[in-house]
Amino acid sequence: MAKLEAGSTLRRLRNRYRLVVMNDDTYEEVVTFRLSRTSVYIAFSSIFVLLVGLTVAVVVFTPLRYYIPGYGSARIGREYRQLKYLTDSLQKQVSYQSEYIESVKSVLDGSVELKRDTTKLELPQDEYGGAGK
Repeated sequence: MAKLEAGSTLRRLRNRYRLVVMNDDTYEEVVTFRLSRTSVYIAFSSIFVLLVGLTVAVVVFTPLRYYIPGYGSARIGREYRQLKYLTDSLQKQVSYQSEYIESVKSVLDGSVELKRDTTKLELPQDEYGGAGK
């Protein structure tokens, strides 16, 4: 295989070609295009960039963006945090209530030994000899 030179590659990109669309019955030329490889490459690249830009615009500026995983509005994130705080506080409340119920059950069953405070309180005496008000 012959080695391609840079000059020949550039010449091939600049070579002009003719694309003719003909009517098959009458052999009449309907449309004629003069093209080069460079113009075809630029046309396809432009169409690709245009389609990518259009797709991105449709996704960003329409509600389709909510179907992308991980993409959501700030309102949804705020609601999620509020629900998380609420469920955490409800879980704490339920655990406190279950501890209270278990302690009440153990007291009612008599399985817990109650310690009574037997220290003597010294109340100050008023001037009439009785305890204070």
